[in-house]
Amino acid sequence: MKVLVTGASGFLGRAVAVRIAGAGHAVTTLQRRPSGAPGVSDIRGSVTDAALVRRAVDGQDAVVHLAAKVSLAGDPAEFTRVNIEGTRALLRAARAAGVRRFVQVSSPSVAHVGRSLVAAGAEPADPEHTLGHYARTKAAAELLALSYDSPGLAVLAVRPHLVWGPGDPQLVARIVDRARRGRLPLLDEGAALIDSTYIDNAADAMLAAVERAEAARGRAYVVTNGEPRPVAELLGGMCRAAGVPAPSWRVPGRLARIAGGAVEQIWALRPGQDEPPMTRFLAEQLSTAHWFDQRGTRQALAWQPRVSIADGMARLAQSYRDEG
Repeated sequence: MKVLVTGASGFLGRAVAVRIAGAGHAVTTLQRRPSGAPGVSDIRGSVTDAALVRRAVDGQDAVVHLAAKVSLAGDPAEFTRVNIEGTRALLRAARAAGVRRFVQVSSPSVAHVGRSLVAAGAEPADPEHTLGHYARTKAAAELLALSYDSPGLAVLAVRPHLVWGPGDPQLVARIVDRARRGRLPLLDEGAALIDSTYIDNAADAMLAAVERAEAARGRAYVVTNGEPRPVAELLGGMCRAAGVPAPSWRVPGRLARIAGGAVEQIWALRPGQDEPPMTRFLAEQLSTAHWFDQRGTRQALAWQPRVSIADGMARLAQSYRDEG
């Protein structure tokens, strides 16, 4: 197939583009910076540029849409412009161009409204009650994408959860940086069970979604390793892999949520593009259980994770040793 992958300059997007190309498909990427992915054709630009989007989707058989504004803070209008309107532009162009398959890359945060998620499925996206501009706009974008599922265009949403691995500039890099500076607390006792996804497994799942789109259409699927771990264990493993002290000091989860709300108000007023140290969404992610029943996902996508958390941590540690 000819497959367009958006957002391929990001950690997950690049891995997805490489994996799909490695499976023998012809991959074109669309993003603002060079993707750095071997074996693909880059188009530079934004998904908010409707004319460029129409050119990018022309002649494609499938679209994998990863491009998004991902942040804990920022201008609400920018989240809407990129995450919702960018998705709308892609969907309209895809339908007009006769694209047959569309994979909307979403997030479990679109259905996380503060309660613990224990052996959960892919609950309906809830843009009204989920926290943060990112989660709200991604929830709206997922609902929009699934509304385009039709006999001519098979649409499904895939929600990879906490993707990590060597070279991760987001989750792993921020955890390690905060731990190195002594600014990474455990909320409550760090005992909340959470799922995560090793990067290779997430990329495999996206390839499976493209190839199984006709059979799996019209639904959302959460993708994880299926190995829930306590927050303290997962954070500690990443820190040890990088050779920095694991977090040891604790903050009550309730206090962190209150503080996160106050920080959000401050960050809404202050200039700068840095990430806030805490938000209500981040406090909930670190203090409530969220792990998922993977049986339906694995059956629908005919997919299994091939790298365990233990093996992933070993690979992460080796990558830090290689970097010196």
